[in-house]
Parts: sequence; C-alpha cells; structure tokens
Amino acid sequence: MNGLILFVAIIFFLWLGRSILIPILVAAFLWYLINAISAYCRILFPFHTKESEAKHPITAKSFDWISNIIAAAVLFGVGYLFVTQIQPMFKELSMALPALQHKLIIFGNYLSNYFGFKFDASLLPNFTQLATSIGASAATIVTSMGMVLIYMLFMFIEQSTFNKKFSALFPNKNQSKKMRYILDSIDENMKKYLFMKTLLSGITGVLSYFWLEMIDVQFAGIWAFIVFITSYIPTIGAIVACGLPIMYTLITAPSLHQPVLTALGLIGLQILFGNILEPKFTGKTLNLSTLAILINLVFWGMIWGIAGMFFSVPLLVATFIITAQFDSTRWIAILLSADGKIPDKREED
Repeated sequence: MNGLILFVAIIFFLWLGRSILIPILVAAFLWYLINAISAYCRILFPFHTKESEAKHPITAKSFDWISNIIAAAVLFGVGYLFVTQIQPMFKELSMALPALQHKLIIFGNYLSNYFGFKFDASLLPNFTQLATSIGASAATIVTSMGMVLIYMLFMFIEQSTFNKKFSALFPNKNQSKKMRYILDSIDENMKKYLFMKTLLSGITGVLSYFWLEMIDVQFAGIWAFIVFITSYIPTIGAIVACGLPIMYTLITAPSLHQPVLTALGLIGLQILFGNILEPKFTGKTLNLSTLAILINLVFWGMIWGIAGMFFSVPLLVATFIITAQFDSTRWIAILLSADGKIPDKREED
C-alpha cells in the first residue's frame, strides 16, 4: 500500500512540476549530448590517453576545450539550421493544412467509392488541431530555452566538481572504487548511445532530405527534420517518419510515382540505418522490448505531452543501463530487454 501511494505521489510530482522539470531534462540531455560528441571528437586528437594527459596536461586540456567547442558548434549549427530553414517551412505547411485536410477527405471518398466501403470523414485526424497542439508544446520549450541555457551553463560549471563530490559521497575506498566502475560503465554506455544515435539519425535525416528533394517532394526539409527527431523513438519513430511524407505525397501527388519512390527511399534508409547499422554500433544498449517502449511512450506522453514522448526512449535507455549494473535490479533490465540480453555488469579489475 505504501509503495502504491509513493508511486502515485511521484507521478503527481512529475505532472505538477513539468514546467520546471522539462527544461532541466532538456538541459541535461543537451549537456550530456555535448559531452558525448566531445568525447568521441577527442579520440581524433592526440594526447587523449591517460598516460599522455599526465605527461602533457596543458596540451591535453587544450584539445579537451577544442573538442568541447566543436561539440557545442555542432548543436548550435543544428539549432541555427532549424530557425533559419526549417521553421519557415513549418509556418508554410501550417498555412497549407486546411487545403491538405480537404484533399485527404477527397482521397478518402475516392478510396471508399473504389473499394465499396462507407467513409466517415469525422474519423480522419484533424491536422490543423494536431499542428496547433504540437506547435504549442514546441513553443513552450522554445520560450523556456533561456532557462535551459542557464541550466546548461551551471551544469558545465559544476562538471569540474563532480569527482570531488563523488569522493565525498563515498569516503570508503572499496565502496568508492566499486561505484566508480559502475558509474563509468553507465557513462560509457550512455555516451555511446547518444553519440551513435544522434550521428546515425543525422545521417538518415540528411540522406532523406536529398532523396525527397531529388524526387521533388514539397517540404523536404520538414520531413527530413521529422526523420531526424523521430529516430530517437525505435520502431514507432520509423513508422511516423515514413508514414507522414508518404501520406502527404499520396494526397498531393498527381500519380503514384512519387509516393512509391518516397516509400522506397525512406523505408530503405530506415532499414539500413535503424535495423542494420544501428544495432552494430550501439550493441545491447538499444536491445529494448517494443512493448516496454510503447508503455513508456504512453506513460511519459500522458505526463509531459510531446516533450515526454521525445525523451521517453532516452529515459528508458538510461533506466535499462542503470538497472543492468546492480544485482538487485538486473531483473528489471531483463524485463525491459527485447530478448533477455542486457549490458554486461562492469566488475572490478
């Protein structure tokens, strides 16, 4: 009974504090992503090993700062691209939504007459209302970007004190060493997931853009951006990323030529990157149960809306990795996994 009360209290706290917690979560996500990109960039520079860092501390520190600047510049470039290129397209698409809704109704009537079934237009999704809802959620995040940047700034300032705080939390040497191994494993897996996921999602989005531009699909930038964003949601994200542009071309294209090419290109890219390359690069980190992803998606979507849906899988991945590192919680990681295989628990050397 106490456990149920605690669970309800936590959910109520998450829902009530969403206006404060979401900006913190966005800041933490961006902060960790910058660190992940920086860590992989650092491998390309000299003096990245512990031995070389000890021999050349000043030079190694300089390369650390360069890698951090590169990582921050990458995220700034993506943000600048969105504001200058993608956002105007969203406005243009929003203005075209009523006409698109009308064409969808005409398309539904055509299919009903062709196949001989009754068509009810009220069952169709209202794209204008959906766009308004998504736009309101996005606007909430954008208006809180000032707080997000402040949170990120203090996270980077506090980052240098993490080791000191860790030593103070675990004064016992044996306990400190054991926890260090566990936290290093969690950190390594999370950085690997975020870096590889972002890299592959970015490549998928860019290639999708070039493909859609080549076959002359309108709003190619928007569809490519949706491909990039929804790639953080396994299985469901791929359906959304492919389904929206395919549906759009079915409604607007004069023939089936463009929809077929759209489907072949986008589905092919999703299979190549999502089903073949991604498992090779991320390993067991994304070995998550589809049912667990669905339940998690609905749970966070009900509490935090669109923002909760976007962060649902990264939060689930973090839970999966963390629970796999403790003997008392490994059963949770097994239940969350797709086939019972979970990340190895890092042991002391």
